[in-house]
Amino acid sequence: MEFEFDNPPSQRGRNTSKYDGLNSVFGYDAPDMIAMWVADMDFAVAPAIQDAMREEIDYGYMGYFSQPQKVNTSVANWFRERHGWDMEPDWVRYTHGVISGFADVIDTYSQPGDGVICFTPVYHAFFRQIAAMGRVVVESPLVLRDGQYHMDLDALGGSLTGREKIVTLCSPHNPCGRIWTADEIRALAGFCAQHDLIMISDEIHMDLTFPGVKQIPAAVAAPEHVDRIVVLTAASKAFNIAGLETGFMILPTADMRAKFAPTILDRDSSPNRVSIAAIRGAYEQGGPWLDAVRAYIAENFQILSDRLDALPGVSVMPMQATYLAWADFTGTGMGDKELMDRVLKQAHVAPSPGTQFRTGGEGHLRFNVAMSRAKLIEAMDRIEAAFSDLQ
Repeated sequence: MEFEFDNPPSQRGRNTSKYDGLNSVFGYDAPDMIAMWVADMDFAVAPAIQDAMREEIDYGYMGYFSQPQKVNTSVANWFRERHGWDMEPDWVRYTHGVISGFADVIDTYSQPGDGVICFTPVYHAFFRQIAAMGRVVVESPLVLRDGQYHMDLDALGGSLTGREKIVTLCSPHNPCGRIWTADEIRALAGFCAQHDLIMISDEIHMDLTFPGVKQIPAAVAAPEHVDRIVVLTAASKAFNIAGLETGFMILPTADMRAKFAPTILDRDSSPNRVSIAAIRGAYEQGGPWLDAVRAYIAENFQILSDRLDALPGVSVMPMQATYLAWADFTGTGMGDKELMDRVLKQAHVAPSPGTQFRTGGEGHLRFNVAMSRAKLIEAMDRIEAAFSDLQ
């Protein structure tokens, strides 16, 4: 089946964060700006999702509804078939997006002033939410070895104070698209058991692996420790429906579900009907579209990697998943401000500055490659021109 990715809908003037939010975030915009920052795709959503949403709208009823058991079954079937996780439908609890679920876990398993460990550089919203909940960010810098990031659990173990209650794992990792191996996940889960820590595994990008690559859910990698692993995920990244603001947590044990019950009740919230219809369309009929977009993104990444790697002092970390490429510009000798000025104000390309991702992000930029091939090539042409003095 053919899907259209070369001519995505225009986003300017449609209340999109990616384009209409440029000036408020970067303090700069231009009519020809190419946005490569926000973690959503330029592409229209899968026809199967549009059909499912249209069916719900055409039905005409938008009142309250109870836990959507049929969709829970669709979620469980998807994880079983795509990820080898034999999970049960009643393990699913819905959240107002993954970051909202992140806050729920923090609220349930820690107290104000407690430490939440993050492997940096990592997704910047973690820091914001931890601070908003009155907890303390504890950075555990990733170690660069053989061109790839690795966790240093020995160093982390030696730095613990006893106030740490939660470890966060971004899997696949954002930024850089690193897929953690089963052994690495198992080692982290064992570390959590040793130090009585809860592990949040943010697996929102898990379906965006490159063709031929498999993501391993934390609960599959470390089944002996599922009593302390909370998986947060969503269809939002893989199927480009982040604006519907619906994610879910997967709670594998009865004790965990009982512990979360008061938190979920306090939120007094439920997913909206249209977003649930979108999830059903994605997980029941959206597989062919997803496989096509994964292949398209993988090709886009290779183009970006080849073009940026050719610039003196620049290297791109190998990527196995996501559409968020991590480029190291430290070899150019430029500071972060000059780096962003060249890319943003000269090239008119807007990536995410690496400093957002904390320790290890200095001198880096994160590029979203989920866009039309032609626009990506234009962005690379502009960046090459902005750094032409290095040639």
